[in-house]
Amino acid sequence: MDAPTVIFLLIYLLTILIATSKIVPMSVTALVGALLIAWFGLQYSVFTYEQASAFIDVRLIGLLIGTMIVVEVAERSGLFRFGALYAIKVSRGSPTGLFVFLGIISAAVSMFLSDSTAVLLMAAAIVTIAKLLKYDPLPYFLSSVIMINLGGTSTLIGSTSNMIIAVQTDISFSEFISYMTLGELALWGLTIFALYLLFKPRLGEKKTLPEYDPWKTIDDKKLFFRSIFVLSLLVILFLTLENFGVGPEAIALGCAVVALVLSGLDPADIFRGLDWETVFFIAAFMFIIGGLERTGILDTISTQLVQLAGNSSLRATLLTLWFSGLASSIVSNAAIALTFAPIVTGFSGLNDAAIKSALVFGSNLGGATTPLSGSVVIIALGTLKREGISMSFQEFTKVGLLTSLLQLIFASFYLITRFGLGG
Repeated sequence: MDAPTVIFLLIYLLTILIATSKIVPMSVTALVGALLIAWFGLQYSVFTYEQASAFIDVRLIGLLIGTMIVVEVAERSGLFRFGALYAIKVSRGSPTGLFVFLGIISAAVSMFLSDSTAVLLMAAAIVTIAKLLKYDPLPYFLSSVIMINLGGTSTLIGSTSNMIIAVQTDISFSEFISYMTLGELALWGLTIFALYLLFKPRLGEKKTLPEYDPWKTIDDKKLFFRSIFVLSLLVILFLTLENFGVGPEAIALGCAVVALVLSGLDPADIFRGLDWETVFFIAAFMFIIGGLERTGILDTISTQLVQLAGNSSLRATLLTLWFSGLASSIVSNAAIALTFAPIVTGFSGLNDAAIKSALVFGSNLGGATTPLSGSVVIIALGTLKREGISMSFQEFTKVGLLTSLLQLIFASFYLITRFGLGG
């Protein structure tokens, strides 16, 4: 291994280590790593300045920003808060019904909202209703966090890691649904059932819900219905984009423009609400991975993994699923997706659809294993603390580890069955 490869690997590992420790914001860590990659790469002639400018995939950045704008407008319309409150109303005060509905709505909301926004939204709804009904909010909220992490796996725009994998491995929106939907719906049911068995003694007894009308939480009905229209348009165009000859980033940015025009909201205010830290982290980390690719180390790793799998699609799929799943319990989901996307594309001659799907499952399912797994859990614990509710590391890890292992085991069987890998 030559000097540039060793240096680049050390920069990559150091970036991962510092980002995981949360000592420095992830975006800053990745930007410093990208700067070091640029400096050493140019000094050692690993790449030219022109080649380095192509490391950042503008399609992915466009997809991220476009989707964020559409979702930000919808969130400000009260659409997602309305859904959460309506689910609570439908439960009619039944703790079992409330538990199931909150799990479903948490997963559904996270299909469009960022995990952090979904956590804050669901936290507000759960803490409010728990106080009204004098329920223990911990089982409801903890289950909501796990379902939010799971729900993000469901669609191409459900999580940042999904967008990364889809764009960099050329999975269309319709292909994504074809590969993942049945498995995801089954995982929703399985996870809610497992969580219900764990928390059943702590859910409380049935009580009468106070009268409230979810519609009264919607201040601007026009904005509400226009948000539904734009979100529906986004999904429909994603499903039919093959007919337009454009990529998903063009659809997302186009719908973002429509959302800004129809909403009448101040664009500057919308832009301030976007998750720019994630955008900069993704862009900088793409640069780091681009530098690693130029050294040839990722091709070497891909070749070794193929050899380890024995040219078996089954082994390659399970290796990808479990390695990325376990890694994402420690490292950012986005970092795992960015690292493995170029590696799995090197699995030539194998069932690439199964392997890509395994990476989607793995990079998402490990994200709620421990309090150190990712931002969704950290935000959740911080929200609970502000409400005066404490949760120990061991208490969360017990539930998170159990559900993550259950999900990964089920995903293994699903991938084997869905892609016919058992033969």
